[in-house]
Amino acid sequence: QVQLVESGGGLVQTGDSLRLSCAASGRTFSTYAMGWFRQAPGKEREFVAVITASGGSTYYADSVKGRFTVSRDNAKNTVSLQMSSLKPEDTSVYYCAAAMPLYYSNDYLRPDLYAYWGQGTQVTVSS
Repeated sequence: QVQLVESGGGLVQTGDSLRLSCAASGRTFSTYAMGWFRQAPGKEREFVAVITASGGSTYYADSVKGRFTVSRDNAKNTVSLQMSSLKPEDTSVYYCAAAMPLYYSNDYLRPDLYAYWGQGTQVTVSS
């Protein structure tokens, strides 16, 4: 069982940076790949980024590549999402999620394959 709590959301302006954090409970955190998803009103939940259990590999949605960076600290049971050059279209509720390691990297884009989810944190980017 893993419990996830996100923090760090807020209201920022276009071009600003923001860092989201996700704190995990449980002694098995280091065995899970950790993903970030987001969901805007009226839209489906979409993949943002993922970092593998060891932290050795990361994958990003094309829309955030080069602007967002995912990292983790397995000693502290935390995963972070550093967001820079924020745009109004980045406005969403952001969720962190935990998945057992997947064989195909493309499968990390699928929210149904993540076993645990946080409650979400709102990010609003004003123009």
